[in-house]
Amino acid sequence: MFLRIACATVFLIGSGGNLIARDFVSMKGSSTVFPFATIVAEAMGKNPKFKTPVVESGGSSVGKKGVCEGTGTKFVDIGNASSRMKKKELAFCEENGIKVTEIKVGYDGIVVASSKKGTRLNISRADLGMALTAEVPSKDGSKFVPNYYKKWSDIKPLLPDVPIRVYGPPTTSGTRASFAEMINQKSYCGKESVAKKLSKARGDKKGKKCRAMRTDGAYVEAGEQDNLIVQKLKEDPTAYGIFGFSYLNQNSDTLEGAILDDVGPTFGDIASGKYKASRALYFYVKHSHIDVVPGVKEYMAEWTKHWGPDGVLADNGMIPMSDAEQAKYKSAMTDLPVLVMGDLKK
Repeated sequence: MFLRIACATVFLIGSGGNLIARDFVSMKGSSTVFPFATIVAEAMGKNPKFKTPVVESGGSSVGKKGVCEGTGTKFVDIGNASSRMKKKELAFCEENGIKVTEIKVGYDGIVVASSKKGTRLNISRADLGMALTAEVPSKDGSKFVPNYYKKWSDIKPLLPDVPIRVYGPPTTSGTRASFAEMINQKSYCGKESVAKKLSKARGDKKGKKCRAMRTDGAYVEAGEQDNLIVQKLKEDPTAYGIFGFSYLNQNSDTLEGAILDDVGPTFGDIASGKYKASRALYFYVKHSHIDVVPGVKEYMAEWTKHWGPDGVLADNGMIPMSDAEQAKYKSAMTDLPVLVMGDLKK
């Protein structure tokens, strides 16, 4: 994948009072959505009427914040995200007078991958959360203490007898947020009896404090470039890495995904729901740019040409939506319903 670099002009007020915009669509956000958005952008770029949209990575929170910051050429038209916008993020939009429409484009699995030269991880989601959350119950079960597990085999004897070392995304990442919620919070502190009891005792009934990842070297923030994590795994067969399924799909000759609760991360099992570590992918389009920046509407429409089960996006690892969801979000691209607080969770 290549990023197209373009020089931006600015929004100016012309003599007739009309807005003069830059002549290409600009977006940034999720590293998971990035390869799919790039495919769509390059497909649209084949139309001589429009310049190829510029796609940047940076993380879901960067994309959602970026689309809400303001109107003008220094602000992106679209924010890509692998985690849904939260109320506090939408509040930032509203503070800046920005209206957005939410478009779901498909689904993706979160994988824990390793080199095929190493040992494939076969683990429960609860044990995976126990390995990576910042705090675990003390050995006598009386309180939470800093995570003291050093090797995978310290958690269960049949797990690999190697140090726990997992490369993953930073706090700006939707992949990180989704993993921490699904694995650390819901699968570990939400189901493991001692952790669940201690979470409730400290006033954290839903286990949200368990989302914090280790900072002692067992979990290593590797930035928003998932290809860098892929490279780390190729160099170190004892390490594991967290990223979206599409990156595993693209590197299946050298990497393999961990089996979680007896189900591996395959296209079919993610699509069917059997593989539980999966999430939806989105982009958020800014209303004030739609009729000003050339190509925004056309870029949205371009997604619909490729997001089916036989499309190029599925070939690259994106899990398609159902026909009903595709119809819903295709309509949203033209109806442009404004995302409001009532649509979101806290």
